[in-house]
Amino acid sequence: MLPFLAIYTEDEQEQLRELCVLFLDAKGVIGARGHEVTPLQRVVIALQACVLVLNLDLSLYDGFENIVVYPEEFVPGWEWEDEAGVVHTMDEPLAGEAMPRGPVILSWPDVVAAADWESAGMNLVIHEFAHKIDMQNGDANGCPPLPAGMSPDAWTQALGRAYQDFAARVARGERTAIDPYAAESPGEFFAVLSEVFFAEPALLVHDYPAVYEQLRRFYGQDPAARTALLMDPV
Repeated sequence: MLPFLAIYTEDEQEQLRELCVLFLDAKGVIGARGHEVTPLQRVVIALQACVLVLNLDLSLYDGFENIVVYPEEFVPGWEWEDEAGVVHTMDEPLAGEAMPRGPVILSWPDVVAAADWESAGMNLVIHEFAHKIDMQNGDANGCPPLPAGMSPDAWTQALGRAYQDFAARVARGERTAIDPYAAESPGEFFAVLSEVFFAEPALLVHDYPAVYEQLRRFYGQDPAARTALLMDPV
């Protein structure tokens, strides 16, 4: 179900398993609207969440307790008031949501779809947990807490320039290999490009090499090099 994990060594896979044990000890994975969460589903979700922090720290997921799994897309029903005092309701169905200081919500069919990246072009779990990492610095704005030794200015410059370029490409109606949803905001750009970084790293190297370099340093991983070696072993 998770072909992108093939790049990891046996030692790294063992490290992932250990992280999953700790993750699942700290987090509840709860079904909603009649969905029954199986042990396999818990592990599939945990593995993808933990691969982001394989070389970081599990404390990046502090501040919330539960992952809620729906049997299909869900309508959140948020309400908000605009500057004119008009109340709006969010009634569009969502596949996932990472709530500030709240749970991560996932549609199980959309989690399963990530197994076929070429068809789906998305990885829901990586996307929502990238938001959770981003939220450790406040809002999901594309500026997560950076490891020691990383320059905030270099991060902001690389991702800011790439975001502006990508948003302009989408606005022009250009067809992009990267999900156009990344143009919605800098926070969505970070989350979508985190998906691409792990699932199709060569695409990110091709389109936005400076962003790939920043994510390589941030996550402490180099999936593009690993993938190339896997496809063309020495």
